[in-house]
Amino acid sequence: MATRTTSCGRSIRSIASTRRSGSTIPRSRARRRSCTAGSRRSPGTAARTNATQDGSLLGGCRVLDLADLSGAVCGRILADLGADVVKVEPPGGEPDRLQPPFVGDIENSERSIPWLAANVNKRGITCDLTSKDGRAVFARLASSARIVVESFAPGRLRELGLEDALRDTIVVSITPYGQHGPLAGVPGSDLEVTAASGSLWLAGEEGRAPVRTAQPQSPYWSGMYGAMGALVALRSPVAQRVDVSAQAAMTTVHPPAPVWWDIAREEHGRTGPFLLGRSIVGSRFRNLWACADGFVSFAIQGGPIGRHTGRMLAQWMAERGAVPPVIAAIDWDRFDNTTLTQAQVDELEAAIAPFLRSLTKTEFFSEVVKRKMLGYPVGDASDSLADPQLRARDFWRTQVPANGLPPLRFPGGFALFDGERPALRRPAPRVGEHNAELYGEAGVDADELARLRATGTL
Repeated sequence: MATRTTSCGRSIRSIASTRRSGSTIPRSRARRRSCTAGSRRSPGTAARTNATQDGSLLGGCRVLDLADLSGAVCGRILADLGADVVKVEPPGGEPDRLQPPFVGDIENSERSIPWLAANVNKRGITCDLTSKDGRAVFARLASSARIVVESFAPGRLRELGLEDALRDTIVVSITPYGQHGPLAGVPGSDLEVTAASGSLWLAGEEGRAPVRTAQPQSPYWSGMYGAMGALVALRSPVAQRVDVSAQAAMTTVHPPAPVWWDIAREEHGRTGPFLLGRSIVGSRFRNLWACADGFVSFAIQGGPIGRHTGRMLAQWMAERGAVPPVIAAIDWDRFDNTTLTQAQVDELEAAIAPFLRSLTKTEFFSEVVKRKMLGYPVGDASDSLADPQLRARDFWRTQVPANGLPPLRFPGGFALFDGERPALRRPAPRVGEHNAELYGEAGVDADELARLRATGTL
């Protein structure tokens, strides 16, 4: 089984370069099955688009999404890019449909906000992959799929007898620790893989216990890398195995940490609201400050832009009343923050803190932009929803997630392509919503569909 490392930083292993018979997939056949990709439409791409009546980036690319919430973002990204992503759940729906919080705080399988957000733009079917009939009908679906995304424990596809059905398909596997190694078979939650990645160690205040973010992070990082790996794999003439480790994905969240150790043999520890690397005498500088309605990011900086920021801060203070003597005494043309002692830094910050506490985030940022200073408000979720920059780029989209539910705002596609953001084409599917439609496309007639439902296969 061939192994190579791609530009996406993940090991991609070919599962289709050989078959049981020892033959290889003909290059021409593999290319015929490739999906159109790319952000700019060449004349050739335009011609194919006109022929298929599908102008989306991954139009015509069928993806079967077997992943739970730990890998569902991968399918969501591919769906946003236009792929026909089919969410495959066990009969009755997957357990993650009951992940809180819920729309209106009412717990049921159609109101889980994390599930709804991760499965927008997908169609949905049910299938019992542990049954013989389920595996047979899944194989019929897989014959038209270019990509399968899964988050089973390593080896589970083989146990289910699905490897032959997927031998010509790109398989993206997203697991806590990857497909091999001493931890490959160990289950892991977001908290556990974040801790194992080292990124949890860096979050929080110096001298206190590490802290985690309020919402899981690893599914988004591993889903992003999974989608990247799938897009790279589409360029290959043979089907590839994309092996994504959530632990490895989270290791990339704080890239300075391994660099500090590799270069300086210094541990990059928790710094809380302070900056590293701004002093040659060991002083630290505050980077997060309380303001009238939250927090802002600001620091005493050197260099041309840092000195300009300090000069503008002093001018701003003067316009609002008075400049503290310690600020007024600075020659900003010659100011060098790298040589300040900690006592000098503390004195400057004590003079600045009351001024920042008197400002709202909006007041702070409008003046920062006007004066071309360094600084930014620390936004919360409501700030993101109201952010004029995101609004100007049409980032937020409104959609009714299910019948009887109020409209919700969802993030749109992650980028603009030729000036347009990929649309929200459909809400997350109800349990088995597209069974008849999709199994019909696979050649399952009404009588067989009824039988499969009666036996609990669907």
